[in-house]
Amino acid sequence: MPSIFLSTRTVRVIGAAAAVPIALSLAVAGAVYADPGAPPGAQVAEIKAPAVKDHLNKFQSIANANGRTRAAGTAGYDASRDYVAEKLRGAGYTVTLQPFSFQTFRERTTAVMEKVSAGATTFKATPPSYSEVGDFATSTYSGSGEAKATVQNVDLKLPAGSEPNSSTSGCEAADFSGFKRGNIALIQRGTCTFADKARNAQAAGASGVIIFNEGQQGRTDTFTEPLDQTGITIPVVGASFAVGKNLAAAKDSVVRLKTDTESLPATTHNVIAESKQGNADKVVMAGAHLDSVRAGAGINDNGSGSAGLLEVALQMAAVTPKNKLRFAWWGAEELGLVGSKYYVNNLSQANRAKIGLYLNFDMIGSTNFAYKIYDGSAGGPAGSAQIEKDFADYFDSKGLPHNTTPFDGRSDYGPFIRVGIPAGGLFTGAEGTKTRQEAQLFGGTAGRPYDPCYHRSCDTTTNISDTALTVNTNAIANAIQKYAAATTLPRGTAG
Repeated sequence: MPSIFLSTRTVRVIGAAAAVPIALSLAVAGAVYADPGAPPGAQVAEIKAPAVKDHLNKFQSIANANGRTRAAGTAGYDASRDYVAEKLRGAGYTVTLQPFSFQTFRERTTAVMEKVSAGATTFKATPPSYSEVGDFATSTYSGSGEAKATVQNVDLKLPAGSEPNSSTSGCEAADFSGFKRGNIALIQRGTCTFADKARNAQAAGASGVIIFNEGQQGRTDTFTEPLDQTGITIPVVGASFAVGKNLAAAKDSVVRLKTDTESLPATTHNVIAESKQGNADKVVMAGAHLDSVRAGAGINDNGSGSAGLLEVALQMAAVTPKNKLRFAWWGAEELGLVGSKYYVNNLSQANRAKIGLYLNFDMIGSTNFAYKIYDGSAGGPAGSAQIEKDFADYFDSKGLPHNTTPFDGRSDYGPFIRVGIPAGGLFTGAEGTKTRQEAQLFGGTAGRPYDPCYHRSCDTTTNISDTALTVNTNAIANAIQKYAAATTLPRGTAG
């Protein structure tokens, strides 16, 4: 997942209300949408963890041989791409490597942020390796440079509102109407993207930007997200709520802010695999991002989704679908959903309309997992609520608890829902904190991240829950079979 560091996702519990031991005997349920005219044929057998972990072990060995990373623009990503494509071609799919251009990004040295006025403070930086989380971190695609200037508050909402995303700080050019050119803009996380905030600040003459977390429970730790690939030339960092509150309270704080970054043009690929059979006017599409962050091998994020989807696709090669199946492994997701945006933006209106739904699988094996289903009834296009219900029905049929996670734009479903394509998917949690209620439902440890190695070098094959990986891979298989045989598909306003 592209955004970095800590945030909490709102959840709505819709499963069992007590902890349930998770069994691995997960026979796939029948196709709910199948009608008497649906093509007969084999059902995908129960998928066991070792089959999926074979792919994860391959991703790990690829990373080990290529600087311990599978980030877009590296040899590790290219080898991952080739492995997935070869497996799919061998299973009989029509495979396309879709090229697209993007900007690589790296921090050459660790950033600096220090208050040099009264109450001088040196804030702890998050290093380029992400080996630990500091008080602040450089935003991906931040400009490179140094500013020493007065910090100026921009439409802050302090104390924070009771609901997440209630702050509009920096989202409108009018927020900077009284901004003094050359100052460093202090902005609060909220309704719009970091890119929008940084772009507005730069246009107002800011010499640097500090965007701090919003302040509600679970939204206090250091957080940042990718900016636009080009156009931001000034230093931009994400910071904790405590840092923002400290700077906001001190009148005329002077801060030295320094980032040392590099961004270069490159080309990479999405892997698109399509079944030879099935109605081409009714496409069932599912995807997972294949790239890791530079800090590590990315075995949970998102080797888990990539491997689970790959194994399901290989199993589905033996099934004759009524509807066309299309599987995607996205490149450069960690740099701002670049591959999936390129794919959707380059679909004709007619081809968008043929996609009956899109399913997204980004992190399905978190060690401190919760079974989360994207909340299609709150924010998804028409048809998304049905997808949510279908996943919930599957978990209910297995006696497994589950809750929801919002469509917050942080993964590759984002470009699809923006053009009205119904979407859904599964998620086991990233850097957010597991609640007490979730610990009762799913086991694990409350107050700890779902994935303690999120975006870190320790995201290796030791950072996987076999239980979560198996449960979710079989849920994916059930959904793909169901929609492959469906007479009707969830419909949105694609186009």
